[in-house]
Amino acid sequence: MDNRLTFLGHSTVLVDLDGVRVLTDPLLGNLAAGVIRRHVPAVHPGSLGQVAAVVISHGHMDHLDLASLRALTGEPMVIVPAGLGRVVARVARGVVHEMRAGDRLQVGALTLEAVHAEHGRRRSPFTSSEGALGILIAGSTKVYFAGDTDLFPAMRELAGRVDVALLPVGGWGPTVGRGHLDPSRAAEAAERIGPEIAIPIHWGALFPVGLRRLARRRFEGPGEAFRAAVAARGGSVAVRVLQPGESMALDAGASR
Repeated sequence: MDNRLTFLGHSTVLVDLDGVRVLTDPLLGNLAAGVIRRHVPAVHPGSLGQVAAVVISHGHMDHLDLASLRALTGEPMVIVPAGLGRVVARVARGVVHEMRAGDRLQVGALTLEAVHAEHGRRRSPFTSSEGALGILIAGSTKVYFAGDTDLFPAMRELAGRVDVALLPVGGWGPTVGRGHLDPSRAAEAAERIGPEIAIPIHWGALFPVGLRRLARRRFEGPGEAFRAAVAARGGSVAVRVLQPGESMALDAGASR
């Protein structure tokens, strides 16, 4: 297994590192909610190979998709914010681990550390979690998956600990609201964290029904807008804009 990550659209990223395969926020097809449509190719669960761990950043429908979890092959462990374990256990075949910010879990050669995320809690009128999480995946390369978050002061504590940062830069509606990063705020997050490479996620894959034709640039532009915003700040952070299905190698230090 080569060390690499593959962007599969929205916040779904497959991280292959040190012989361990981690999948974030799997959204493999359309959302169950009928007003949002996926406009990049769907992901066949069998193409993901042997996933060891699945990370769910929070309970919103575009991140916790029970149909996608149910479709995964094998018995991967599933990592969720505290409070969502019971919901996920209904469909997960593997062990479900609830985590809070600061908790750590060993998965093969990797250490997965839960990181605070500044985001809303509620999944539905009936279920809420104690908070959203990001995850720091630490092995020969350190990958920070932010999930959904806004800027928060402790983000600076990640400085020096991250080689590759997966940062949300957009959304699936006409605007991004509180608890989200737009390209400009994501560029500030990159500056605070100081990774070698920053990759924009949470953009370009989902469109409300009827809006793609009217406002296509608004949904497809945040990745390049993030690149421009990072460049405008100077510094040494390199930006890689991956299209859904595109991969990049993960070296020790992620410098090549």
